[in-house]
Amino acid sequence: MKITLIYDNEVYKEGLISDWGFSCLVELENTPKILFDAGSNGSILLSNMKKLWIDPLSIGCVFISHTHFDHIGGLSSFLEINRDVKVFLPHSLRGVRSPKEVIHVQDPIKIYQNVYSTGELDNIEQSLAVKTEKGIVLIVGCSHPEMKDIIGKAEAFGNVYAIVGGLHNFSKFDVFKDFESICPVHCTTHKPELQSLYPDKYISGGAGKTIEF
Repeated sequence: MKITLIYDNEVYKEGLISDWGFSCLVELENTPKILFDAGSNGSILLSNMKKLWIDPLSIGCVFISHTHFDHIGGLSSFLEINRDVKVFLPHSLRGVRSPKEVIHVQDPIKIYQNVYSTGELDNIEQSLAVKTEKGIVLIVGCSHPEMKDIIGKAEAFGNVYAIVGGLHNFSKFDVFKDFESICPVHCTTHKPELQSLYPDKYISGGAGKTIEF
């Protein structure tokens, strides 16, 4: 699988725009491309996609982690270009009507082969779990629910070995000790501490960064 960071507070690839928010593209063989979250600003989202040679019309699925504007602000702009998508929303998010299909997620579900939602935890956020040969790659928006609960839900689909996304103020770093890879982005407060504690596992983020598992 491949994850391309489209929208982040920092820039990895020169020429892209940084902004407070998060979005990434998830690609797997024999599976529609998945846009995970949509950043804060539609023009920045679409501009970064263009510079990364990502065609919005090539995307078949949108997965929104939670209702905060820095994760849904660019959604309407994306849907103006591509409405022929399935959109998986947390159960608490309403009012998205223009795509081909809208699925409100409350409990853990299978989205595609080897792709799952943890379900909406604490009535605020869902995360994406992708099963690979090595185990589960967990993609998170901001990790507002307890991390142990997010990981616990993902472990229903397999052993979690990598995490990518926003970790907010989370500081109980021991939960990552058995992970192979950690890529904290966007709202993560403790990036320096994580990098110092797990130098061999740490992956720096930034818009334009591509990670392959």
